[in-house]
Amino acid sequence: MTSAPTHSLPALHNAMWPGLVGKGPDSEPPIDLDTMLRLTAETEVNGLKFDGVDLFLFEPHTSIDATHDELKLLADKVRARHLSIGSLVAPVWPPTGGGSAMGNADDRGRFLTQVRKACTIGNRLRDLGVRQYGVIRIDSASSPAEWASDPSANTKRIADTFRSACDIAEDCGERLAAEGEICWGGMHSWKQNVELLEMVGRPKTLGFQADMAHTLLFTLGYNSPDDRLLPEGFDWTNRTTLISAIRTMTRALRPWTIDFHVAQNDATVKGSGSHDKTGRHCLPDDPNGKMDIVDVAGEWLKDESGRPTRAFQHICWDGCMFSNETMMNPQTWRSVLSSMIAVRNAHGWD
Repeated sequence: MTSAPTHSLPALHNAMWPGLVGKGPDSEPPIDLDTMLRLTAETEVNGLKFDGVDLFLFEPHTSIDATHDELKLLADKVRARHLSIGSLVAPVWPPTGGGSAMGNADDRGRFLTQVRKACTIGNRLRDLGVRQYGVIRIDSASSPAEWASDPSANTKRIADTFRSACDIAEDCGERLAAEGEICWGGMHSWKQNVELLEMVGRPKTLGFQADMAHTLLFTLGYNSPDDRLLPEGFDWTNRTTLISAIRTMTRALRPWTIDFHVAQNDATVKGSGSHDKTGRHCLPDDPNGKMDIVDVAGEWLKDESGRPTRAFQHICWDGCMFSNETMMNPQTWRSVLSSMIAVRNAHGWD
């Protein structure tokens, strides 16, 4: 899939949270951050390597309450492996110390506290010289079922919380990216994401994080049948119809997209451990994968005129809920990096 590099940007990152998400006592043990960093740094394809990592601010990887000395140690570890840090995931959910963005005052206060802590860590990592770009990732920390109890009022409440989060981010010189997934209430369809982003109305501070595995499910209307773009019983060999549906979605969300995950999906959902069902991340070469990764990535990375949007300085691979056996296999990461290089060769810039 790869050839000689044709572009130097965007930078290529690997997500560290697949070592945590979907793991736990009712699944598999988490994979520690040092191991995830090592696997990333040791991966090489035709002389090219990953440029950096994106982090989940939650133990046992990185505490949201990490001290300056702990963050310095983290920065030194990353720098020693010739990597940088990009986007940070704020632990805004109730089980991780946060609260629902559409909940009561206490819930929303906990949500905003986690955003403030994440933005502060982002600043400190910049000061330590290991983070020069990237966003703070958030979502509604609410389920579609909870949201559906009063869609209009709940969307307005989420938007109000997100506006307060924007105030915090601006004070810290950060930007926020809302991750649309079928498991987040008020963000579980492509149309709901656009409505929410427009309602917040802070495009310079709050944008959208697109993950190819999650957004593919938007076209199928999971948790929002009225917004599906592909017909029931869709024939996946019909690439014209598939790309048409994806273009309808990307045309609406691309102007908001400031953080991007390359991924593959087999059009099914998966939950593991404590994580609710969401887009199943597949290996790039999974025979059941429904997307041509390079082609679909281009729908997000290039505008209507076919020019790179340059809306972000790095792209990241997300492989949530891969088995530990898969993640400990070096070939997994060679395959991933090969796909990332191919995406950059086709749609990158200098």
